Amino acid sequence: MPVSKPKITRHLSKDPVLIPVIESIPFPKLVATPTLLSHALIESIVYQQLSIKAAATIYQRLLDKFDDRKLDLKTLTKMETESLRSVGLSYQKADYVRNIASFFLQKENQDIDWNALPEDELVKRLTVIKGVGLWTVQMIMISPMGKLDIFPVLDLGVQQGIIRLYKLEETGKALIKRMHEIAEAWRPYRTIACMYLWRWKDQFRK
Repeated sequence: MPVSKPKITRHLSKDPVLIPVIESIPFPKLVATPTLLSHALIESIVYQQLSIKAAATIYQRLLDKFDDRKLDLKTLTKMETESLRSVGLSYQKADYVRNIASFFLQKENQDIDWNALPEDELVKRLTVIKGVGLWTVQMIMISPMGKLDIFPVLDLGVQQGIIRLYKLEETGKALIKRMHEIAEAWRPYRTIACMYLWRWKDQFRK
């Protein structure tokens, strides 16, 4: 389904606080790409809590472990921890990527049309994998799955953007509750609103 810029910006502009952001930031590109969900999750785990440059280096080293530099789930499940550690993965991440590989090798999980599942069902099914949490699944739903209405409330960038833009003083559970209240006005395009926030927040980096 093509993303309609005029329709989305009109809808998001109903939130007056968001209007200056929409006017100053280029419209975000959201494109669904035909990446295997298992591979996308593995790559996401590699990138977590690292700079993009460092994570990219580690991921490329991981690909070097495979024939033709293509991830193979069966091979990955058999890799020793020290082999995975040698590319730069932590002990935890070594376990997590093998957990993901094992999960998707199970026949019942190979027969699922993951792209057709509702968002809440995706979260429910994928967070049973040790090492895969809500944030990870939401990031995958944004890219590569290209879903329009994802609100990663636990994402630090989204939190920082909303706090700054809406001048919030709440913390903890009160902050999460307030964020959900604000984001209700963005449905069914919360993904695009968050992408605007990420880019808007980045301009304040020194």
